[in-house]
Amino acid sequence: MRYSMMSYTIARQGPAVFDVDKMLNLTKEIGMAGVDFVTLHGQKASDLRKRCDDKGIPVVCHTVPGGGLMSDKPEDISKASDAIKEAIQFAGILGAPVIMVVTHGRADLPRAETRRRYVTGLKPIMGLAKAAGIRLTVENFPGKNSPFVTAADFLDAKRDLPDLGLTFDSGNAASGEEPAESFARCATAAAHAHFKDWTVLTSKEEGGIEMLNGLRFKPALIGEGILNHPAVLKAMQQANYGGCINIEYEGSENPYDAIRKAVAYLRSIE
Repeated sequence: MRYSMMSYTIARQGPAVFDVDKMLNLTKEIGMAGVDFVTLHGQKASDLRKRCDDKGIPVVCHTVPGGGLMSDKPEDISKASDAIKEAIQFAGILGAPVIMVVTHGRADLPRAETRRRYVTGLKPIMGLAKAAGIRLTVENFPGKNSPFVTAADFLDAKRDLPDLGLTFDSGNAASGEEPAESFARCATAAAHAHFKDWTVLTSKEEGGIEMLNGLRFKPALIGEGILNHPAVLKAMQQANYGGCINIEYEGSENPYDAIRKAVAYLRSIE
């Protein structure tokens, strides 16, 4: 499998930890297939492209927030739409074949209504991405209010957006159904992927994220949680999945060390 760097995994720990060159050096050192820039981190797309080209590292995806599309305010929807259109241009500059729009939910709206709003907002943008040769995707997103958790959620949207692709997130799919089966149902639409892991909190433990399956999950390092990664990898291999798999980690361990461990673990079970 082709494992890729996810800039978010490092950048989420703040500027004292995140360094683009250090991230790219690790990407090259452990033989990862490329990098997914989750936003541009305040830099120019052309500058990031040059830094990647200088190290021989392709950009495999560009990720952009899309939450404004579910707003009640037309000005928020317009702003989010413009940002996604601009991100398509950035993806072209970066050389990324895939763009992912982050689609979180709202506690005050039913999941189906939130999904409908995203579909409505993305519909006029799909053609722009296709014309640019870039696959526009959404992901399985965690949380009981997320509009996209299960395969059925994604396939519901795809009926209205035939060109919509999936960034399959194994951990987030596991918050609603068995992830290997979830992938198999959407395999033909899978253009990119995220791997992560979770531990399940007991009723006496605080925190975590309340999921669609009624459980509360806390981030874990890949290979140290509840996910059946061999089964997911097998499903992807059986489907001849050719995209990349981001290494996503949201815990407190040093992210550079966590990425090394996760990649080594996944390669050991392929």
